Amino acid sequence: MMSSSHSTNLKHQSAILPPAWLGILGGGQLGRMFVHEAQSLGYKVCVLDPDPLSPGGAVAEKHLCANYDDAAALQEMAALCATISTEFENVPAKTLDYFEEQGIFVAPRGACVSIAQDRIVEKQFLEQCQRLSGIGPAPHAVIRSESDLAQLPDHLFPGILKTARLGYDGKGQVTIYQRNDLAKAWHDLGSVACVLEKRMPLAFEVSALVVRGHDGQCVAYPISENVHRNGILHTSTVPSPSLLASLVPKIIHASQLIAEEMGYVGVLCVEYFVLDDQTVIANEIAPRPHNSGHYTMDACVTSQFEQQVRAMARLPLGDVRLLTNVSMLNILGDAWFVSGTMQEPAWNRVLDHPSAKLHLYGKASPKPGRKMGHINCLGHTIEEAKQACAEVATHLGIDP
Repeated sequence: MMSSSHSTNLKHQSAILPPAWLGILGGGQLGRMFVHEAQSLGYKVCVLDPDPLSPGGAVAEKHLCANYDDAAALQEMAALCATISTEFENVPAKTLDYFEEQGIFVAPRGACVSIAQDRIVEKQFLEQCQRLSGIGPAPHAVIRSESDLAQLPDHLFPGILKTARLGYDGKGQVTIYQRNDLAKAWHDLGSVACVLEKRMPLAFEVSALVVRGHDGQCVAYPISENVHRNGILHTSTVPSPSLLASLVPKIIHASQLIAEEMGYVGVLCVEYFVLDDQTVIANEIAPRPHNSGHYTMDACVTSQFEQQVRAMARLPLGDVRLLTNVSMLNILGDAWFVSGTMQEPAWNRVLDHPSAKLHLYGKASPKPGRKMGHINCLGHTIEEAKQACAEVATHLGIDP
């Protein structure tokens, strides 16, 4: 396991106060929402993103349009920023290491992000944490070469074959129903290192969002119950309507333990499967603010993006209390193509619901499957929030 001594040594470091510059690697929608929260606290933000149309870069005080390993851009960012974070886990860990070597406070560190970049390493880490938390990953096996295919135990079938690196939103994975399908699927994925996970009797999915400060303070948001479609998050409902009350402290404890064992600083999401028999399985780690945490923007005292600012600036963490029931709907580019031709969705009908909070990401062009925004539907009861979410989805031509 990773030592948390690094964060212990930082306990007495002072806060980074406005109007200091904060750096964020990646300028997608998570970067954009981070920029807005940082600016509301009085900070200036520098975004490094190779996309000239980066949504985060468009609203930041400075956008360095360069690759994540561009030496000149990294030097410029290091000279400007007092602290640096990332909005996605596939940024090169070496880039985070570079900034730390320059004496910049990096949250999360490259060593933390690298765990989530490789499913093999991630599974090993989750197995180590299981010894303390009692919650671990699904039964699985590692495939690195052709010879490994024949060595897999029968009980892993049917299973899901996942590439070890660069998989997200359902990409880089395929369901394997029988052993005979495995070799072709592995070759179709490029014969790269993979993990085969046993398919489990899934009842529903949840995610835990925790925030850990540089001083070891750790807070946990209410657990979100998530529905995915085609590997992409569709809705998140909080509090989870299906989760047994007795499982809530166990999941939160396991998530905080993961953050502690990583020596993590920042917002961390851990996704879990809850099985038909109420067994909890740790699925994966996301070392950043997360799609399933967007509900915090309107339903909690402190949003996940403000927490990321607080953690990286070594400020006290904010209150995570849930103020209202909420159901979040993801808006994909498909909503622009409901009639067969591209047209702007009827946002006025969405906003007929007075509790619907619309967040669009400022992306240049809608594409099917592309995340374009989300809507938080608030309610006095869970049923009211879910009903508003279903009605909003119908207005947008989305199957609720």
